[in-house]
Amino acid sequence: MRALGLDLGSKRIGIAVSDPDGRLATPADVLHRTGDRTRDHRAVADLVAEWEAEVVVVGVPYSLDGGTGPAAEAMLAESRQLARFLDVPVETHDERLTTVSAERRLSEAGLDARAQREVVDQMAAAVLLQAWLDARSGEATT
Repeated sequence: MRALGLDLGSKRIGIAVSDPDGRLATPADVLHRTGDRTRDHRAVADLVAEWEAEVVVVGVPYSLDGGTGPAAEAMLAESRQLARFLDVPVETHDERLTTVSAERRLSEAGLDARAQREVVDQMAAAVLLQAWLDARSGEATT
């Protein structure tokens, strides 16, 4: 099952996509927010169709204690709006520390801060989506 992962930021939306078997997440794109949420969601819907995704996974930045602060509540609200807009299921997944992990991986790959800014959102989406895929894989084998 191909999945699309979203790292919803206030200025950009990081996009990642899985392989058709739902095993490996790859950074795919960054959408720049337009200020019009409907337009942004339409752009996501276009990507769902383009990639033939069967599910969309939205990262939720839960607090380190697992609670929902203002940022998590905002992502949960937007994921509900997105679910009403799309023709595929929208699931949420804990994205705690995905951006930190993405930045670390990019630094290890030798990218400087400027180059990282161009790709960190899509890399964070890939980290999130891979965690979701791995969790699903574990559920399927237990």
